[in-house]
Amino acid sequence: MHPPEARDRPTNHAWIMLGGAFLAFSIGASLMHAYTVFLLAFIAEFGWTRAEASLAYSVAQLVAGLSSPLVGYLVDRIGPSRMVLLGSGLLLAGLIGTSQAGALWQVVLLYGVVMTVGANCLGLLVFVPLVAGLFPGRRGMSISILQSANAFGRAVSAPVAQLLISGVGWRMATLVEAAALAAVTLPLAALFRRKPPRAEGPAPAAAPATGPQWTLAAAVRTRRFWVLFLVYMLTSVGSFLVSLHQIAFAVDAGFDPLYAAGVLGAGSFLALPGVILTGTLSDHIGRERSALLAYGISIIGCGCALAITGPGDHVLLWLHGILFGLTWGARGPAITAKTADLFPGPRLGTILGVITVGSGLGAALGSWGAGLAFDLSGSYRPAFLLSIAAYATGAACFWSLRRWPAKATA
Repeated sequence: MHPPEARDRPTNHAWIMLGGAFLAFSIGASLMHAYTVFLLAFIAEFGWTRAEASLAYSVAQLVAGLSSPLVGYLVDRIGPSRMVLLGSGLLLAGLIGTSQAGALWQVVLLYGVVMTVGANCLGLLVFVPLVAGLFPGRRGMSISILQSANAFGRAVSAPVAQLLISGVGWRMATLVEAAALAAVTLPLAALFRRKPPRAEGPAPAAAPATGPQWTLAAAVRTRRFWVLFLVYMLTSVGSFLVSLHQIAFAVDAGFDPLYAAGVLGAGSFLALPGVILTGTLSDHIGRERSALLAYGISIIGCGCALAITGPGDHVLLWLHGILFGLTWGARGPAITAKTADLFPGPRLGTILGVITVGSGLGAALGSWGAGLAFDLSGSYRPAFLLSIAAYATGAACFWSLRRWPAKATA
């Protein structure tokens, strides 16, 4: 791929906006990923089964997908500033309500619906159209930095949530999170109220003259749209069959809980460079090859977990944590950039919102299915095997998209 032209070089304003988007996405992601720690607190207090405790998380993934078309539609019309205010308000309401929860349905409603829609308003759908326009010649790199916020949020959420829960209890922990969120909401919303300078616009504005002006109605009539939908779904199935229950899996294998959390937490931190690396590579070796590399590493990581037979298999646990953590979300920038490549135009947010319904469906199926598989079989082995199958199928589907190469102006 040719180096970006001078006109495509991002300005300081573009980098500031990307930094603000990273921060907003990190906040929403960290609040949602913290559920993996709260799950253990809920089981201890309410005596729920693992399938029951996984229900709110599963519903959250489903709602995230189903609400994506609405979020994409809204961001195309009211802009990221208002979306940040809307999302923060919903997250605050959910956190305050959760602090008073006493039943499963309340947690499902507050976390699975209210907070999930709020986090979606601070997420990828809101900022990809902005970032794709500000970095036209470095789309894979910029989207990978943005998407790495999800990995960063996942990595910091577990230790921070655990410290809060250990120190003040899970109910007060949610209120502390709410206070921290409120402190940063208004400055972030004000940042996105600023319009990008016109100097940054030539490349994105020139694209429609050489390609189609994609609308949702036109996109859904193409095969590539539905292949992408399937890719999003299968990738999420593969990831969430493993991620929510990693610590529980390691503890069941005989590892000390604190040790297991440390190993898997270290792996989670690797997702940050992993996402950026694969996204940047996609600008140079192609979206498909970059994603296939990430799929392969994840499959090897799952294989390492399947090979664990007891608490003496430290190397296998570390390999699982490192390889799976390194590629958590690493396919996302390539897949998202491919979506922007194939469907450029002012309705990208709406199109991306509908396609990512598949991601929500897959995440819901994977996170709940892993808990159900354990309840039925007493083991996470079936879930990990299904994860490998989902990753392999998703990789094959994404590879088929190479027949529609990205144009430099897309």
